[in-house]
Amino acid sequence: MTPTLFGRWQTRLLLLATIGVLITLPFSLGIIGPGASSEFFWILGYIALFGLIWDVLYNYLQKFRWDRDWPGAFQLLAGIWEAIFIVAVVKLFGLPNVPRELPINGFIFHYSLVWIGVYITSQMVMRIVFPRWRFKGGQWL
Repeated sequence: MTPTLFGRWQTRLLLLATIGVLITLPFSLGIIGPGASSEFFWILGYIALFGLIWDVLYNYLQKFRWDRDWPGAFQLLAGIWEAIFIVAVVKLFGLPNVPRELPINGFIFHYSLVWIGVYITSQMVMRIVFPRWRFKGGQWL
């Protein structure tokens, strides 16, 4: 079944609140990356916030596909686009609690790990832990 908009939102928030937080924690503690900073959690929050908005567009666009499904290649492109968007917004306008001097290499490393963790979890773990998740349009509540 194709994920509904509400299912997309639930899945995105669940995965970012669990997998995203677990991956972001070493970055914010300074174990990985340039030093201890809460900006990684702020970035994660902005990824979630902007992602909820992007999901409205993704949900609309997938209705034009004949099978109404969103293949993995499109998910990869969406992940790349979302990273470029966040960097552009930070560099051009700035975001609260995220400096404009955001180190791109640190952002790419953090974002890539979060995105890969969320992608793998959504494609494998979610199907095991929530077997009816896909049949409920991506909703887990």
